[in-house]
Amino acid sequence: MDYRKMGKTGLQLSVLSYGSWVTFAKQIDDTVSEKLMTIAYDNGINFFDNAEVYSRGESEKMMGRILKKTAWDRSSYVVSSKVFFGWRGEANKPNQTGLSRKHILEACHEALQRFQLEYLDLFFCHRPDKATPIEEVVRTMNILIQQGKILYWGTSEWCGAEIMEAHMIAQQLGLEGPAMEQPQYNLFERYKMEVDYFTIFKNIGMGTTIWSPLASGLLTGKYNNGIPENSRLGLEGFEWLKDRTLSEHKIESVRALDEVAKDLGTTTATLSIAWCIKNPNVTTAILGATKENQLKENLNALDLLPKLTQEVMDKIDLVMGTKPIMPLY
Repeated sequence: MDYRKMGKTGLQLSVLSYGSWVTFAKQIDDTVSEKLMTIAYDNGINFFDNAEVYSRGESEKMMGRILKKTAWDRSSYVVSSKVFFGWRGEANKPNQTGLSRKHILEACHEALQRFQLEYLDLFFCHRPDKATPIEEVVRTMNILIQQGKILYWGTSEWCGAEIMEAHMIAQQLGLEGPAMEQPQYNLFERYKMEVDYFTIFKNIGMGTTIWSPLASGLLTGKYNNGIPENSRLGLEGFEWLKDRTLSEHKIESVRALDEVAKDLGTTTATLSIAWCIKNPNVTTAILGATKENQLKENLNALDLLPKLTQEVMDKIDLVMGTKPIMPLY
């Protein structure tokens, strides 16, 4: 396993990590998730990602049970939660969602209870909150840092301007700005990482814990001939994800990518993950495998990295046609 410093912090994250979105308490139970987390940990993965909204809090409870059962040294792994959506679903009442000081503090305490942990390594603002001043968010996250409840705070799916405003406010107040961002990044979703955040990486520095490197499984090729049973795009309640992910044009691109993968002696899934971590601004790519063979295949991305020459990267850009146009600055 390789490790990268999270932006300008001293924290080191494994370049591949393991997350629970969609899978924990929906697709897999404690037995399977323990097996997968153990495989990940034994292969050097040290970051496990979660959020209050995942399975309405049940995902964090499941991960907490596994961490307690395995009794891994707490200093050997990094765990995260995210705040914004709440965990009660349609039963959420005012102040049980968003980024108000009240919800951020209460969400952190609730996450710690679910995890059965004393602190969170990473705590993300899961989305920007247009109704809450960013100064309130910055001050509240620093309160949690001072209390020892979290070690680093960051954002998820914020735009570059919002992240820059948070840094500006933090600098004015002598407080800590966001240390990391968790954007979607894959061969279909490139704009934020490659264009919007360009000046942040260049001038400030920022860690990234990218999600959906396989575009919800589309980049594995398993949807090339329809939706397999029990796949995440076939789950009840995730119709929005299916509508956003699947299109004939994208499937044709995946088929073309498969030819590139075959030339390299690998799979489209392994190639797609390796492509993500080829970007030096990616601190870690979060894997979401539900099966042992999937996770082991994903881990092969590390061995493939040296084969991703500029010629191969250019060929991938050509067959995918998704490379964003950089602004003239």
